[in-house]
Amino acid sequence: MLPGENRIRDSFSSKFGIIAAAAGSAIGLGNIWRFPYVAGQNGGGAFLIIYLVFVAAIGIPVMMSEFTIGRMAQLNPVGAFKKIAPGKRWHLVGLLGVVSAFIILAFYTVVAGWTLEYLVQSVKWLFTSKTIGFSSMSTEALKAFFTDHYDHFLSGIWRPALWFVLMMFFTGYIVISGVKDGIEKYAKVLMPVLFIILIILVIRSVTLDGSKEGLIFLFKPDFSVVREKPVSVILEALGQAFFSLSIGMGTLITYGSYIRKKENLANTAVSVVAADTFTAVIAGLAIFPAVFSFGISPDQGPELVYITLPVIFQKMAGGFIWAFLFFLLLCFAAVTSTISVLEVIVAYFSEQLDMSRRNATILAMITVGFLGLLCTVSKDLFNLFNASPDLLLPLGGFFIVIFIGWFLSKNKSRKELSSNGAYSVGYYRIFIFLVRFVAPLAIAVLFLLGLYSKISNIFS
Repeated sequence: MLPGENRIRDSFSSKFGIIAAAAGSAIGLGNIWRFPYVAGQNGGGAFLIIYLVFVAAIGIPVMMSEFTIGRMAQLNPVGAFKKIAPGKRWHLVGLLGVVSAFIILAFYTVVAGWTLEYLVQSVKWLFTSKTIGFSSMSTEALKAFFTDHYDHFLSGIWRPALWFVLMMFFTGYIVISGVKDGIEKYAKVLMPVLFIILIILVIRSVTLDGSKEGLIFLFKPDFSVVREKPVSVILEALGQAFFSLSIGMGTLITYGSYIRKKENLANTAVSVVAADTFTAVIAGLAIFPAVFSFGISPDQGPELVYITLPVIFQKMAGGFIWAFLFFLLLCFAAVTSTISVLEVIVAYFSEQLDMSRRNATILAMITVGFLGLLCTVSKDLFNLFNASPDLLLPLGGFFIVIFIGWFLSKNKSRKELSSNGAYSVGYYRIFIFLVRFVAPLAIAVLFLLGLYSKISNIFS
């Protein structure tokens, strides 16, 4: 008997709970922080089209594959591969996912902590704006002010470390409560609130004077940037799809193991991907119209959220309200993702090391906390961890689709996807074609190009 097989496992109690938790894992800073600036740097609407192609052709099949592996085994990523493929080395793919979770959670929680800093600062700026004179400052002066704050904050150690620790504890508090009473319970509350806040911000953004140019930028494809740097744009789109959907690092295998046998995996995967993609596009709608309305370039990079948007908020009527809502939105989005990544590590510790959930969560928090604190001290380590998903996630996704497409028998995968014949799987031929040929070929080519690009940058 494998470790963890004799445990009474927790599970999601409802379909809405599954979608809320899985969508919460996918919907995070990748959608609201990363997607807008990556799209802004890579052609707006043109990038969006390429991104959507990758989501449909690769994202959905990989997500369905992960759900299939997780639910079939009812174990963590390492245990799942050991159970389904005993005596083989496929469990190393699960181990790669757990290692990826460690690295990603360490730097991601650091960035998530920044949202707490700006949430607090948005309240502070309300009371200091009259003293500083925000309303009378020019756009350039405001940008200089927020740039100084951003640089000062990131160059420090104690405040980033403090916010990191608080975010880590809050994440651990939710995870330690379990799947149904922790992850699902909070996801059911956080996700609807997140969408409500985002819609409010969109309505305000698109009603600003000059917002039309932002809508054109987001939805009217301009392939000039793609022609200038095709490999870079395509790699960014693939990396964004993997990072945003949380595929390739064991999160969805872990969540899949908590899905009851009666649920339709294909519908669940499509619902999660649709919610994630909708959020990314809506985030663009909340940001780009405002950016263009105030005559600011959309290709600002990561500082788009932490420098450019605070400038815009201060130029808007009731700017404090919009700033507070936006950073509250970022905070919620960050938490729904950090709990899913931490759960990968907790499930591994609790089942493979035969630990209680409480002890597994504490051990995971301590180990990830150590790595995360190192990231707050060393910017080089932070940048290394930040760049790692571009290689680790596609690599994990590649082996997952190879496993489903070429190792696992069609009868087993079809049986799992159909919930033992309860649902029609008329899409199965398309699914198996995508996971056998399209997904692995696309991931392999782009992974090698990305690896070559990173090596070239090191030696250039």
